[in-house]
Amino acid sequence: MNKPLYTGIATSTGDGRAGGQARTDDGLLDVSLAIPKEMGGPGGATNPEQLFAAGWASCFHSALKAVAAQQKTQITDSAVVAEVQVFPTPEGGFTLGAALHVELSGLDQATADKLVEAAHGVCPYSNATRGNIAVTIDATVA
Repeated sequence: MNKPLYTGIATSTGDGRAGGQARTDDGLLDVSLAIPKEMGGPGGATNPEQLFAAGWASCFHSALKAVAAQQKTQITDSAVVAEVQVFPTPEGGFTLGAALHVELSGLDQATADKLVEAAHGVCPYSNATRGNIAVTIDATVA
């Protein structure tokens, strides 16, 4: 591999997702963690899946904007909603699934679909998860 362009560093302490803390080395992110109520926990704090969804949505949105700029395609408004799901495995463990919903305006559906496909090809989160978890992606044009 090449030299990294950037390395994000975060540390989890305490009991991890079950009441722990996650903090980046620069202190810009400092959150309490809790198991969601839907998984039998108390809720009331963020969880790794929400953090992953926020990171992927932001990263994919940036990839979408970059691809649109490269293709000289004007997007008047856009948003990316990422859903990250937890599934039990037959072996007693867990795996993730994801759905990315891209909302665009100012272009036709065919162009939106092409931009979203191209963004999925360059987004680091998409590349990291490709072939490892089930991912669905859709584009909605307003």
